[in-house]
Amino acid sequence: MVMKSKFILSITLMFLLLTAGNLFAKNAIILSCFGTTEPEAISSIMNIKSKIEKAFPETRVELVFTSNIIRSIWQKRSQSPEEWIAKGIAPEILYVKGILETFGKLQSAKCRDIVVQPTHMFHMEQYSDLVSYVKGIASIKTVRDKWLPFDKIAIGRPAMGTIGIKHPYHDDLKRVVKIFASDIKEARAKNSILVYMGHGNEVWSTGIYSELQKEMRLAYPEVMTFVGCVEGFPSLNDVMAGLTHTNPQSKNILLKPLMIVAGDHARNDMAGEDEDSWKNNFEKRGFKVYPVLKGLGSNNEFVQIFIGHINDAAKEANISLK
Repeated sequence: MVMKSKFILSITLMFLLLTAGNLFAKNAIILSCFGTTEPEAISSIMNIKSKIEKAFPETRVELVFTSNIIRSIWQKRSQSPEEWIAKGIAPEILYVKGILETFGKLQSAKCRDIVVQPTHMFHMEQYSDLVSYVKGIASIKTVRDKWLPFDKIAIGRPAMGTIGIKHPYHDDLKRVVKIFASDIKEARAKNSILVYMGHGNEVWSTGIYSELQKEMRLAYPEVMTFVGCVEGFPSLNDVMAGLTHTNPQSKNILLKPLMIVAGDHARNDMAGEDEDSWKNNFEKRGFKVYPVLKGLGSNNEFVQIFIGHINDAAKEANISLK
């Protein structure tokens, strides 16, 4: 029991030492992720945070998970921290907080200007909810300005952009397409069709996936690219119909997650051994499938998109980040 207490204390002290450099920063970045319960997928999130910290070395960076369910799972796991730390899980993941608690934490630390950067792919349900939280905090008014919780709060846009004319999402989408040139190169090396699996949702238009598919085909006509999602349109059935309609000569498929992390959906819905996984559905139709269990957060070029969006949001809100 004593050894366990010493272990937890040493890990806590190490964590504090690693973050001490920016604990007293006036400004902060909140990196907002949906989260994942898959230990192997955490590295993608930590890579994003690491690159943001490197880009803004004098700015405090706080990680939040917006999923209540995922946070509760990590909270249970934090009861035996040595087990998870031995698996390479950082202490901040074990004790990860939600967006509201993190705003409170930053207020107590006397941070005045905040930039919230989501890791969502596009303006859909999750991003819309996050915007509501951020606007709610930003709307707080006090009789005396000196009692305002914060001076300035800004929110960055998702990877493939957001609605509105300030930042045309077409430009963000084309940047993503350009970064995906490495996937095209990999598909060509395997003489494969390229299939992405995004998340999607049932309550928000997912037409951005079809537009991404169109832009990929225009930019890289040498590889047949399909984009589908777990929820909403286009579904796996739509991808299957597209494969039937186009009758591609190649019988190989490079299958990749169009997600920040290769978590539960990628490991089970996409590449799992269950009968209804994407991989097995393609194999039943005679395709040889090459699944890639690597999230976009591990792609350093892709991470630069989020860093650029942080800079845009800070500049527009007149927030200085260093």
